Amino acid sequence: MSDLNRGIMKFKGADTPSAIAISAIIILGGIVFLLLWGLSTAYTVG
Repeated sequence: MSDLNRGIMKFKGADTPSAIAISAIIILGGIVFLLLWGLSTAYTVG
């Protein structure tokens, strides 16, 4: 068992490159969305 199977993702195949890539895309996409939403909200002129 690798160390990656011991955290939140406790299922077989959690340490495969495809699972890691999908998780990274979801997390980074969420961060980008929050940054863009925050900037557009802070600088809305109307």
